[in-house]
Amino acid sequence: MKIIILGAGQVGTSMAEILAGEANDVSLVDLDGERLAGLQDRLDIRTVRGSGAYPAVLQQAGADDADLLLAVTNRDEINMVACHVAHTLFDTPKKMARIRSVEYLNHRDQLFSKDVEGRPLGMAIDVIISPEEILTRQILRLIEHPGALQVVDFAEGRVQLVGIKTSSGGPLVGHELSTLRHHIPGIDARVAAIYREGQPIIPEGNTVIEPDDDVFFIAAAEHIEAIMDEFRGPDRPGRRIILAGAGHIGLRLASTLESSDFHVKLIERNPARSQLVAEELNHTVVLCGDSSDEELMLQESIDSTEVFCALTNDDEDNIMSAMLAKRLGARRTMALINRSVYVDLMESSMLDIAISPSMATVGSLLTQIRRGDIVAVHSLRRGAAEAIEAVAHGDPKTSRVVGKQLKEINLPPDTTVGAIIRGSSVIIAHGNTVIEAEDHVILFVIDKRRITQIEKLFSVDVSFF
Repeated sequence: MKIIILGAGQVGTSMAEILAGEANDVSLVDLDGERLAGLQDRLDIRTVRGSGAYPAVLQQAGADDADLLLAVTNRDEINMVACHVAHTLFDTPKKMARIRSVEYLNHRDQLFSKDVEGRPLGMAIDVIISPEEILTRQILRLIEHPGALQVVDFAEGRVQLVGIKTSSGGPLVGHELSTLRHHIPGIDARVAAIYREGQPIIPEGNTVIEPDDDVFFIAAAEHIEAIMDEFRGPDRPGRRIILAGAGHIGLRLASTLESSDFHVKLIERNPARSQLVAEELNHTVVLCGDSSDEELMLQESIDSTEVFCALTNDDEDNIMSAMLAKRLGARRTMALINRSVYVDLMESSMLDIAISPSMATVGSLLTQIRRGDIVAVHSLRRGAAEAIEAVAHGDPKTSRVVGKQLKEINLPPDTTVGAIIRGSSVIIAHGNTVIEAEDHVILFVIDKRRITQIEKLFSVDVSFF
């Protein structure tokens, strides 16, 4: 594909790295010429310096025959105008924009509507990506599943893939993986991958689970809690939550949590913002103060808080306040960290989960870019792996997967099929499971270089026999 990316921030750079590595023709546009020069030296991409909203800049980037425009600058207005210009002047087939402001999102039906034939009635944007909505959903899942490193939904939440760090209190730890079915009879699950000391292991029945393994498993949503107990021991969600930062994410998360019977406190250092947020929330205690203030944290009973989540716009503030909360007794701490170099450094005994906004956004973008009928893409382990929901089309004559048992399919190395959604049924995948037309197949891909092979595998080919 020929792809134009506007914005060389964390998301734009991550997308350029991923898409250029998959043999796409990528042009990256940004105002920062020095940053572009560094990326051009490192990546096989074209760079253009200028504003992505200007027709001449888009034309220089190759808009005349581009397949996709991906607008992820730090300004909503630039992203929206660029998509509209690309549609009006260059007839770009697909336009995606990152939009953060709730002022626009609250009127999306009017601003970005289409007629019955799919033609834009307002701004010509095909796909809107809202990082705040994505991150709120991600954090909610982590609160609902204590001990999880990552939780992603498939089939509208009926199936979940969970990453979890094992502990010695788990009944399955120290035993072979095959004993899982005996521990929890009647519940089916598939372990898709195990990471031990950072290295991936393809799980077999005789694989022994060790403490501190990172295990990724797939199961029906109603069985997730029971399976997690096997790897970590019982650990129920807490109801007492403290959030630091009343920005768009903090406000959205507090509003969602308070409506689900959580006891929420929200700390915001800006007096005007804290007053405004207090008027919008109904059951959340809003405090004006500094979340790195030890005295304030002790006053607010941080030692009896189940989850502390730092959500300000400052990485260093988030890291320090989360580490302080952990030291003062918070059971679980999370911090929003934008700089990717900090993320892997900070997940330790002093910080349970580092949440990367760019990685959360990248997964949603990839869902729209992958070839074949890809319903969902989730970026895992800081972008090193992916979980994909692909739809199998065709019949045994036109498809490489339909009508075949999984053990007969030539899956790329380091790729695991975890589950199949067939209508309203969830089928945990095994070697003799047969894929039928219109099945939604969930795959875990350890080596992202194999993605193009998977796309081809699930593409219908009229010449294939």
